Amino acid sequence: MSPGAGKPAARARAVACARGAAPWLLMAALALALLGVDYAFGKATLVATYAIAGLGVVVVVGQAGQIALGQAAMVALGAYAQAVLVGHGLPALLALPLAAAVGALGGALASLPARRLGGLYFGMSTLAFALIAEEALVRWESLTHGAAGMAVGAFTVAGWRADSSLAQALVSAAALGLALFACARLCASRHGRAWRAVRDDEVAAAACGIDPDRVRMQAFVVGGALSGLAGGLYAHWIGFISPEQFGLAFSFELLMLAFIGGARRLAGAVWGALVIVAIPQAIALLRDVLPGDWARAAGLELLLFGAVIVAVVLLRPAGLAGGEVPRPRRPEA
Repeated sequence: MSPGAGKPAARARAVACARGAAPWLLMAALALALLGVDYAFGKATLVATYAIAGLGVVVVVGQAGQIALGQAAMVALGAYAQAVLVGHGLPALLALPLAAAVGALGGALASLPARRLGGLYFGMSTLAFALIAEEALVRWESLTHGAAGMAVGAFTVAGWRADSSLAQALVSAAALGLALFACARLCASRHGRAWRAVRDDEVAAAACGIDPDRVRMQAFVVGGALSGLAGGLYAHWIGFISPEQFGLAFSFELLMLAFIGGARRLAGAVWGALVIVAIPQAIALLRDVLPGDWARAAGLELLLFGAVIVAVVLLRPAGLAGGEVPRPRRPEA
């Protein structure tokens, strides 16, 4: 092969990457123009943090095909682990891997009922795990301060403090990039192939020598680690955490994030996070133009969520990142 033979392929890849990045750059420029620099960077931080937590749901639900109704528990475990470790003097950068490890441990515990339960019954067990974790955080006052919550300082690395919106956005974007890279490598490995095999046909996967229980636990461990990492970052960005922040509503929000974005694509976590973060902003705009009674309605957010979900089901059944689902052809007469 001549030295210049690979140049057209490399040029094509560069053009494809540029085309893929163009929508994101356009959205970033639009957000900066409409929302202002500081506010836009603050929302970008929230999108990246939600996307990391959403990646945990994508791995468990989209890749491994399991029902996860209590993913907020792993986010809570990571957030409280980060707060406690940093409060005892551990540097924030060193505490983050430990927060992810605590989230992974929570994922492993949540997956244990899968050995005896399946389908919706297993999903209900993950919901019960989330309720137990939330109650434990409330009751363990000596460690978590109970319902009073815990204050968390800014993210600090070697004397540098991420106390501006730009710094927080950069840290969150770097963490999201690493999480996406790690998930992409895992999904392309034999572990990812085993997840998809169990998702598509558990009996056939077992016949090929794959242990479904072990594979499910691996998926929950990875998903819990991602959610724990997101929780650790979330604790720094919010600055104060309490158990009610990680209730069932947050779990369903993460599940909707994966559903709207596309649970079978890693990019679905990012698209879903964009929608989840944008909906409150859209509601604020709607309240300015709607009549008084509609603007003061308490269920406006749920109405908008429902409208988005219906639109996704009708127009993009596989999610915003998943493309359209091909419809089966009718047999010819």
